[in-house]
Parts: sequence; structure tokens; C-alpha cells
Amino acid sequence: MDLAYSAEEEDFRARLRAWLAAVLPTLPPRPDPLDWPARRAYDCGWQRRLHDAGYADVHWDASPTQRLIFLEETELAGAPYVGANFVGLLHAGPTIAAEGTAAQRERWLPPVLRGDEVWCQGFSEPEAGSDLASLRTKAVRDGDEYVVSGQKIWTSHAEVADWCELLVRTDPTAPKHRGISWLAMPMDAPGVTVRPLRTLAGSTEFAEVFLDEVRVPVANRVGEENDGWRVTMVTLSFERGTAFVGEVVACRRLLGELARTARENGTWDDPVLRRRLGRLSAEFQALWRLTQANVSEAQATGGVPGAGGSVFKLHYSHARQELYEAAATVLGPDALDLGRDWTLDRLSSLSYTIAAGTSQIQRNIVAERILGLPKGR
Repeated sequence: MDLAYSAEEEDFRARLRAWLAAVLPTLPPRPDPLDWPARRAYDCGWQRRLHDAGYADVHWDASPTQRLIFLEETELAGAPYVGANFVGLLHAGPTIAAEGTAAQRERWLPPVLRGDEVWCQGFSEPEAGSDLASLRTKAVRDGDEYVVSGQKIWTSHAEVADWCELLVRTDPTAPKHRGISWLAMPMDAPGVTVRPLRTLAGSTEFAEVFLDEVRVPVANRVGEENDGWRVTMVTLSFERGTAFVGEVVACRRLLGELARTARENGTWDDPVLRRRLGRLSAEFQALWRLTQANVSEAQATGGVPGAGGSVFKLHYSHARQELYEAAATVLGPDALDLGRDWTLDRLSSLSYTIAAGTSQIQRNIVAERILGLPKGR
């Protein structure tokens, strides 16, 4: 497996790096991280700049390697993250690009790329988290529409979203993995109620969503009826395979900042801390190489990340949590200061072994799909 970049890819990197150096100083100040309407406007404004410069489609039409370079360079340059555009750009968009009809791609992808429309993710339910296939939100066919009723929870960016990638049960008599469909639901449809959930860090990027006989056109179904679980696996492969790439780069940069801070405040004299930071550095370097390997595999197999994304997600979740525990050791009492980015990031890291599939689920995927071990009974 060749992990080296081609001359064409390095040229792409150089052009992107020059563009970022010219544009980033012209951006307006970043909004309050707890003000999601303002963050939506800021994030969508950045997406429009990417669109106008020809970089908006890098998540879909570029090669997986170019996508990797884009995420690496934008993070290293301190560019805005996708933010409120996370689900549309990294989950729903790639899924529609891979599984949608020509009409669906034409309708939904350009507004995401321009930053005109924001998506949220309606997967989890109060009793269907890790066992996602046990979801009970139902969709009853009524002519050219589905009538949807149920409840979703941990719906990312629901309070500022225009569309929702929604999993529903369209055949309650089928085995649970075979009676699910993947719908695109407009968030302004009658019967949709959004109730924001406040996180430990004080933010409201998640919400409960209540659906009371919401009518969704059958034309909004991506994939065949009752084939939604397979489509969902495509979505989750993107979520676990490439969506966290920029964060790995950020963690590697944070390690450097931690080492500098430790030298300044004297905690560097602790040999246990030095070994811990050194091991974390090796861990994140290995994760970066694993990312390159996963991207190379995706490039060779049509662009959709494989089960190797679960290996990455499993190790990254725990390494990120340990990184911020090490940061707390370096900062000492200052680690309790909510005004520090590191403190908020540490609180956020607690969710990573749950978000995008729990560590237990990732271990099952690795055991069954990579190691070939039998399923438990």
C-alpha cells in the first residue's frame, strides 16, 4: 500500500495552502460557541467562501486522498471547522452522493455545498442508541407520502437545520434490520417539534425531535424501501472513516501546545507526564497512518470507507479522552476554568466513546467484520 502523495496531490496541497493563507486573515471574528444561530451563519459563510473558491465539493467529488489533504491543511491553518454543516457535508451529503438518484443529488447536494441548507441527524431514539436497529419511529405509506410518528434524541444541530437524515421503520413485521428506510425530512414540516438539549459544556448542538404524523414525500427516500439499514451503514462508514480526520490533526497540534505549556509551568519535570505525552504522540501518529491506509483502501474500492473506520473510531475515542486527561494534569487547577478551550474540549471528549457508535459496538464490528469471529447468541 503506497501512502505517499503524488505530484498532482502535492500541487493541490500547495494551492490550498496559499489560498488559506490569503483568506483566513479576512474572516470576521468567530461567534460565541454557545450561540448556534450565529454559529450557523458563520459556518455557512465559510462554506460559501469554499464554494466560490472551488473547494466546496472536496468531500464528494475529490479523491479520498485529496479529501484527506484538505482536512489536514484546513486544520493546520486554523480554518473554521464545518460546524453546523457537519451532518450535511460529512454524513448526509456523501450518502446521497453514493446512494441517491440523479434528481436527489441535484436537489440536495448543491445547497449543502453552497452553505444554503443545514442538515441534522435523526438516528438515535430514547430506546435505540447502541442498538440502533431497534428504532421504533414508524413511517406508514399513504399514497406518495409517508406519515411519520415517533421521537428522536441526540439529533445533531436540529435547532438550526433545514433537513434531517431520518431513519424510520417502514415494515414492523420484518426482522429489525430489514424494515428500515432512510428519509430526507424537511424540518419545517407540520408536526415536527424540536426541543434543544443542553450539554455538560452548556451548548445545545443536540436536541430531542418529536414527530407527530409528519408527511414526507416518498421521493425523499434514499435507497429502496426497507433497505435503509444498508444505506445507514454507508452513512456510518463516512462518519467513522473520515469525519474525524481534522480532529486527529488538531490533537497532534494540541500535544505540541501541551508540551510547551508543561515546560513553562514546570510539570515537564515529571517523567511520568513526559512518557504519557510521548506515548500519546505515537498514538496519534499511528492514527494518522491508519487514516491514510483507510483512505487508500477507500480510493481503491470506490470511495466509501470500509470497516477499518471502526478500528480508527475505537482507538481515536479513547486516545482523545486520555489526551485531555493529560491536559488536565498539565493545567492543574486551571483545568476547571470553563473559559479555556481545553476545558470545554475535555468535557466534549467524554462523549466520544458514545458518539458515532459506542466503543462496544465498534469492538463488535471489528470482531465480526475484520477478524471473522462468530456473532454472540
